[in-house]
Formats: sequence, C-alpha cells, structure tokens
Amino acid sequence: MKRVYLKKGREESLKRFHPWVFSGAILKHTGGVKEGDIVEIYSFHDEFLGCGHYQSGTIAVRVLSFDNLALTTQFWQMRLERAYRARKLAGIISDESCNTNSYRLIHGEGDLLPGLIVDYYNGVAVIQAHSVGMYISLSMVTDALKLVYQDKLKAVYNKSLSTAPQKGESKIEDGYLYRDNDSSEIGVIKENGLRFFVDWEEGQKTGFFLDQRENRDLLRRFANGKKVLNLFCYTGGFSVYAMAGGAELTHSVDSSVNAIEMTEKNIELNRDLYNSGSEHSSFCTDAIEYIKKAERGFYDIIVVDPPAFAKHRGALPNALRAYQRLNQYAIDAVKDGGIILTYSCSQIVDKTSFSEAVFSAAANSGRDVTIIGRLTQPADHPVNIYHPEGEYLKGLVLMVN
Repeated sequence: MKRVYLKKGREESLKRFHPWVFSGAILKHTGGVKEGDIVEIYSFHDEFLGCGHYQSGTIAVRVLSFDNLALTTQFWQMRLERAYRARKLAGIISDESCNTNSYRLIHGEGDLLPGLIVDYYNGVAVIQAHSVGMYISLSMVTDALKLVYQDKLKAVYNKSLSTAPQKGESKIEDGYLYRDNDSSEIGVIKENGLRFFVDWEEGQKTGFFLDQRENRDLLRRFANGKKVLNLFCYTGGFSVYAMAGGAELTHSVDSSVNAIEMTEKNIELNRDLYNSGSEHSSFCTDAIEYIKKAERGFYDIIVVDPPAFAKHRGALPNALRAYQRLNQYAIDAVKDGGIILTYSCSQIVDKTSFSEAVFSAAANSGRDVTIIGRLTQPADHPVNIYHPEGEYLKGLVLMVN
C-alpha cells in the first residue's frame, strides 16, 4: 500500500477525526504515490491514522476511513446504506408517501465520503466527484448504488467535468455510468407535493437545488395574498412554492435564458395547484440591477438567493460587500411590514460574517429590521461534527418596517 507520512506533531487533527490532510503537514510519501491513489496515512512515529484519496493541492488527502479497511464495493455499499438509513430516519425517504421523491443521498464529508456528491432524482442518481480519486472510484460507487436501490435505480449520471480537477491518468468526462431502457434525459420530480422538471445533463450543479427544500416550504406558508419577488430564481423553485401558497403575484428574475425558460415550464407544470387569480411573470435580466430599480413598497416578500459570491478566501472581502449591497437594495425596496428571505451558500462566509453584512445593510437603510428566523441546510445535507466547514448554507428571515 502507498503511504503518506506526516511531520512530527501534525497528526492531532486526524486523531480528532477531521477528514483532511493538508499538504503542509506531509513529511514524505512512499510507494510512488500518484494523483487519485488510495494512500495509508501514518504519523511521524509510524502510527496508522487512516486512509484516503491523495491529490496534489492544498488538501492533499481526503480521509475515507480512520480504520484499516479495504475500499472495495462492500465499503461503498456500507457508506451508501448508512446515508440511506439517515435520510429514512429523518423522514426524507418514506415508503408511505410520494410527496417528495428526490433528495441528496451523499453530502461529502457529512456522509464520511469526502469529495463525493450524489443527488437522487426519482430513480436517477446524479454524481459529482470533487477529487480525482473519487472520480476514479465511480465504477464502484455505481455498483454500490445498484445494490442499495435495486430495481428502483433507473440511471446513474456522472456530472464531474466542472468539479473534479483535470489531473491524473483519467480525463474527466460527463455521461451515463448506468442507464435502463426507461430512463429519460430530463426528469420530473416531486418535492413536498409540487412538481419540477430537472435537467441533470445541462442544468447547474446536479440540476436542482435540493438544499432549499425546507426554506421553499417556509415561503409557501408566508405567501398567501402577497406580492412576491424571487431574485436569482434559477428554475423557479421559490416561485412555484409562492404560487402554490396563494401568492397574488409572483415575479421571477434571473440573468440566464435557460433558467427563465425552465422557470416558466415549472410554473405551468403546477398550474392546477394555484388560485385562479394568481399571476406570474419572469424577467431575464440582472437580478441586482432589477432590485436596485424596483418600485419601493411594491413587494410584500423578497427572496434573495444568489449564487456563491466567494469560492476562495481571497474573494471574501468583496463577497461580504456584495451581500451588504444586495441586501440593502432589498431592504430599501420591500413594503412596510414585509418579509425578506435572504441566503448565502458561500462556504467560506460563516454565519456571523453573513449576519454582520446584513446588519450593515439594515443600518444603512435606516429601516426597522427584525430577524424572525435563522435558516440552514436540511438533514440530507448533514454536517460532520468533526468537519464544521460542511455547514455552508445560512439564511435569515427578516421583517422590515
């Protein structure tokens, strides 16, 4: 087995079960370690600490096990079954109800599989590998998915081109790893009784933002009789929930033509669930410019759900300024007594920094702003207690007067 040895005293984080080994902690490797290899990790004093995928870069090893296990198909099946049971325990997977048939099965470190994302869309598993080692392991992951889901699994689609580094012996490509004769390229899923088209081949990430499921349902409870603005709407998830909740009017805004087209399709897909007088309009334009110029006091509820403004530490100051500016526009625009649901999905923006950016936005607006709710990611996006970096989604529900 290929090995990585750590510098003296650098094993403490692994003994606390943190699943990353940083490149600066490594003393040497043996056995001709290559990109994507499975390596054993040893301390300076030759003590076994774990095993995982090796990769050049800041995070040098992503730990798959702190025990000396053989990483066979049985290992992957064991991990996937563990994740499946956790979703079932949380009520996300239910044999008695088909109100929700899509969820995240594997959430990287939160499910003890660093570098792997698996989203399940009503029989189609969409995989994103975030490391070369995980990409190389996808055939075993696929075999394990077949064992877990049996005949419920219609297809496995690999969508790792945009996530796995282009290194190692294998060139990263997207495509089907498994497909039966009944699977289609674009699926229809159910989420809390609502229906959505999902394009896992061409859509962002795996095709749908499953992490906002509970927060979308919260909007449905607020929306009756209200005028709702959904900024950065993507495929219209929040908009569909607002309409289903009885919103008088819903506006969806996104700069992507494809996103707006999919939003319109999803609105129509649920038309039978809306009040007869409910209206919807989409606007393909820059969301920040739209809210900046919006009529003051027109909207009762504004949803602010932008893409990640910061993907690395160097971008953090600019990201916080962007969150402040965007939220100030929303606070300025919303009606007296109105509600703002505002989010950040940037992992490096912690809850405190995000709250401070929104505080600055409120202070600059001069309006009375109260936090009436704090939001996060759902149970199918778990956070490993030894890896707090996995808590990435944070949100605030604001009441503005």
